[in-house]
Amino acid sequence: MADLSIDLFGRRLATPLILSSGPLSYSAEAIQLALTAGAAGAVTKTISRQPAINPTPHMARASTPGSLLNTEKWADLTAEQWIERELPALRSRRGFVIASVGHAEADVQAYAAALARAGVDALEVVSYQSRDMAALVRAAKAAVNVPVLAKVSANWPDLPEVVGACVQAGADGITAIDSIGPVLQIDIETARPSLGGPYGQAWLSGAAIKPIAIRVVADIARRYDIPILGVGGVTRAEDIVEMMMAGATAVQVHTAPLLKGLEFFARAADALGHWLDAHGYSHVARLRGLALPYLLDGEDTRPLGFHFDPGACNACRLCVKVCAYRARTLAAGKQMNLDRARCRSCGLCASVCPTGALHICAKG
Repeated sequence: MADLSIDLFGRRLATPLILSSGPLSYSAEAIQLALTAGAAGAVTKTISRQPAINPTPHMARASTPGSLLNTEKWADLTAEQWIERELPALRSRRGFVIASVGHAEADVQAYAAALARAGVDALEVVSYQSRDMAALVRAAKAAVNVPVLAKVSANWPDLPEVVGACVQAGADGITAIDSIGPVLQIDIETARPSLGGPYGQAWLSGAAIKPIAIRVVADIARRYDIPILGVGGVTRAEDIVEMMMAGATAVQVHTAPLLKGLEFFARAADALGHWLDAHGYSHVARLRGLALPYLLDGEDTRPLGFHFDPGACNACRLCVKVCAYRARTLAAGKQMNLDRARCRSCGLCASVCPTGALHICAKG
């Protein structure tokens, strides 16, 4: 099977899969369970000056499959407990442990050095305010010798500038992205919001945010030669491939193992290995950035060419149903016809084909 190992800050990780910060990393015991289940690393819940008190309820399955809503805050254990008990309990672990710390410069100044001494492999600084991120990175870099990651949010309109400021401040890597929001979900049986908290507003993670996360990872990778830990919407092996092709060095996950169980790590790694073998890749690291040369600055308006394989067609006619321009028909005997005068080369027909019988093969 293909080699699934990656290099992260000079350390060899068995797979690219790291448990991101969240409820499954609430303590040393929880982190150890994830590492035992196959995670190559884990990020603690965000450690701050005051332990969090969460509204109830504060997690719910989103209506979008594979997605989660939450109003959960940061760690509900004290910083002192993390430093004195939780992190020392992980010293004999196998896996890369990252301490998440925030949300203000004072928090980083107070705890960064002690967290590093407690045995973590890296720090991940996080803030709700984009303007504070560079200061958090500088404070961490001044306090520790371990790598410092800056976790950024697609909620910030000034995201490119924030990433640039973090890199200039000395960030060793970028984690992208945090959950998206605020969002709102209403229980139509009760007319009440799904979660507690002000106005029922929540934060969205999981499958629904993957296209946003992929875009941000690619934007960063195009501009900076820096390790990127891609996070957001990874629910299967193919998502890992996509995230790495966009430029991620490693992939953080949380919603998938939370909803599917910690066995997700072993299943996803096994499926990733089989995907690599089937596509002729000897090493997962070869995926990194493969898509970047195809991300053009301008628009490509050349008409599409299509290939149709009647032997692979199951006659579902989905390609015909979704054609808004009535350009495509499927006659008896699986005879595919395309009216070029009507076709706008939108490509939707090929993207919905469940068997791959119809696919884009060229541009004219």
